[in-house]
Amino acid sequence: MNINKFKIATSPFILDDLRERLGRARWPDQINGSQWEYGANLPYLQELCTHWGHGFDWTEQQEYLNSFPQFQGEIDGFGLHFIHEKGRGKNAIPILLIHGYPDSFVRFLKVIPLLTAEGPDGLSFDVVVPSIPGYGFSDRPQEPGMNTHKIAGLFAHLMDELGYKKFMAHGGDWGSSITEQLALHYPQSMLGIHLTDVPFRHLFSMQPEEMSEAEKKYLEAGRSWQMKEGAYAMLQATKPQTLAYAMNDSPIGLAAWIIEKFYSWSDSNGDLKNSFTQDELLTNLTIYWVTQTAGSAFRIYYETMGDLGKDDSKKSEVPAAVCLFPKDMISAPKEFAERVLNLRQWTQMPRGGHFAAMEQPKLLAEDIIRFAGKLPGS
Repeated sequence: MNINKFKIATSPFILDDLRERLGRARWPDQINGSQWEYGANLPYLQELCTHWGHGFDWTEQQEYLNSFPQFQGEIDGFGLHFIHEKGRGKNAIPILLIHGYPDSFVRFLKVIPLLTAEGPDGLSFDVVVPSIPGYGFSDRPQEPGMNTHKIAGLFAHLMDELGYKKFMAHGGDWGSSITEQLALHYPQSMLGIHLTDVPFRHLFSMQPEEMSEAEKKYLEAGRSWQMKEGAYAMLQATKPQTLAYAMNDSPIGLAAWIIEKFYSWSDSNGDLKNSFTQDELLTNLTIYWVTQTAGSAFRIYYETMGDLGKDDSKKSEVPAAVCLFPKDMISAPKEFAERVLNLRQWTQMPRGGHFAAMEQPKLLAEDIIRFAGKLPGS
């Protein structure tokens, strides 16, 4: 595999065009007295996008991103972007960190230094953080079929090409689904998997008569969540191309679509400033904008929805840890995780949400380190 060093370099034209579009936005109205119950809050979004157009320094953020060792390589004919930072301990365990939606590889920037640092027993991690196909600086798929199973194959091949015959993997959101696919189809390569949620596909694979009371409540909570919060996923899973035109053309529309999820899924107690700085949110948004990947990021929903049911009855024997954060979407009960995973560690965190690596990086890193210490050969 041909691997090349990579640095983000954004054309000034793209940034000038972004500022121009932000400056001539046509804003909708909003119901008097409403906050976020109808969707993205108008005053908050106006404040954020004013900062995006006038205060946010992408050049500074780009330099920060470029302080991490980044690479691009072609795997099975597909171009992947990834961070690869070596651990500083005597005993360095390879770990693949896989992001989800609607974030990007920036999900893990706070966690990388915590994992690559040498621990008291000499333990550290060689960290690999790829951009999912269709996200960030990885290629955008041009053919159908780029589902979680296929992505897992690309990532397994990437780790092999980097010289890691066995490795750990961690993920949340789509990252958890891809990580589970690694355990199912490449168990010989896996030391263990660490997840912040139980992959959602299992919600569709069980009959109520098979479930415990806790599992039945979990299934009902999943159905209720789908009706109240899941419209975005159904749209992205059925007509992603239609949505892509708006998101690729309007930075305001892109911001509203993504920021509402950061509000709804984080442990921010009603104020996003409690969980993220504006620059953190805008760095993630700007990656979507400059790479024009809003539409290609949607398509993993479409491709994977067509693949549901194929592995639903399988259970991997790879050692697994689940670390739940209280403000994530829906928390599975322990017996459900035990049903579908070879569960060796179960943690319920006191705080944090869906974007745990950004919100509570220390808690997440400590849980990964604790799990790694239990694995054979660590």
